[in-house]
Amino acid sequence: MTKHSLMDQPAPSNLVLQNQEGESVELKSFIGNGKPSVIFFYPKDETYGCTKEVCSFRDSYSVFSDAGATVVGISSDPVDKHKRFYDTQHLQFPLLSDPNSEARKLYDVPKTLGFLPGRATFLIDKDGIVRDVFNSMMDFEGHVKKSVEFVKNQVVST
Repeated sequence: MTKHSLMDQPAPSNLVLQNQEGESVELKSFIGNGKPSVIFFYPKDETYGCTKEVCSFRDSYSVFSDAGATVVGISSDPVDKHKRFYDTQHLQFPLLSDPNSEARKLYDVPKTLGFLPGRATFLIDKDGIVRDVFNSMMDFEGHVKKSVEFVKNQVVST
């Protein structure tokens, strides 16, 4: 498996996207503020795998919040669909709309089968450096397991 191009590099943060409330937010507001960040890209709201992944992040949210970590989900879905998904699944973290795949391109998230939006999780340290990337289309809960491990290690190492 090849090393992702962003490994040990500053996480891209110079981008403004809309959250589930339709508010414009700067990606940099979630990155490197002295706390670890988990940014996960997923293909589509309200599909089996994406719901399973997002709900796994929700169910483990106390681990992230106790560690002071930030969790952000990004897909190309429009704001209104994010809002419905956010409310239906009772999420505690923002979902950002990336309709033109700008964030996906900045983070070099690969497509699956050449056309499906990929599923990748970026684990970013308190200084805003990408320390790990988990890329798996089918291991929905693996994204969360890897993120929990990372965040716990970040707390221990500070």
